[in-house]
Amino acid sequence: MYKLLIADDEYEIRNGLSSYFPWEDIGFEVVGQAANGIEVLEFITDHSVDVILSDIRMPEMSGIDIAKKLFEQNSTIQIVFLSGYKDFHYAQQAINYGVKNYISKPTKYSELSSTFIRIKERLDQKPNSKVSSQQESTSDKIVETIKKYVNEHYKEASLEGASQLVHMNPYYISKYFKEKTSGNFSDYVVSIKMNKAAELLLDMKLKIYEISEMVGYSNSKNFTRSFRKHYGKTPKEYRNEE
Repeated sequence: MYKLLIADDEYEIRNGLSSYFPWEDIGFEVVGQAANGIEVLEFITDHSVDVILSDIRMPEMSGIDIAKKLFEQNSTIQIVFLSGYKDFHYAQQAINYGVKNYISKPTKYSELSSTFIRIKERLDQKPNSKVSSQQESTSDKIVETIKKYVNEHYKEASLEGASQLVHMNPYYISKYFKEKTSGNFSDYVVSIKMNKAAELLLDMKLKIYEISEMVGYSNSKNFTRSFRKHYGKTPKEYRNEE
C-alpha cells in the first residue's frame, strides 16, 4: 500500500476524504491528516509518505508553499491539489514545482478514483528494489487468495465473493487479476469449473445434468456449451472417450 497524507483546513472535508473513500481498494493507505502546510511538513519529517492530497488554499502555509518546499528538497513525494474554479490561475504556479495532478471541488468519486489509479500506476513503475519486492509479495498473496477461493467455491464463485476476502471492490479485482495473471477472472472461474466437471465425468454413476448442477450450471445446455468450448467436445463425448 502507498502511504497517503490528506491536508485540508476544513475538518469535515479532510475527515470525509479519509473515512468515506475506499482508498485501500486502489492501493493507498491514509496514514495521517493535517490542517495546514506546517502540519504537513511536520508529519512528513517523522513519517514515510508517498502522496499528499492537499487543499491548495490553507492558512499559515498553503498547498503552493508545500509544493515549493518539497521541490527545493528534491522530494519524491507526489502532490495532488484540491482546487476550486477560482483557484485555477493560482494553481498554475505549482507547475513550476512539478505538480501535475488537480482535483476540482466539490470532489467527485470518479475523478478522485481515476486520478489515484493513474498515480499508483506511475508509482508502481518506479525502480525501488525494496518497494517492488514488497508489492510483488503482496500481489502474489492476493492472487493466491483469489485462486484458492475459486478452487474451493467454484460452484458459486464471483467477484463479489472474492472482494470480501481481499478487501477490494469487484471492479478493481477484475482489473487487478487480469493485470497480474494475463487472464480474466471469469475465464479462470470457468476453467476451474470445467476441470472439476471433467473429473466428475469419470464417475459413471453421475448423470451429466447432475454434474452440470454440481459445478454451478442450472441449465445443462449452457454447461454443455461451455464444456465444448473448453475441451472441444461435449461432456458425453468426453466421457465416452475416457
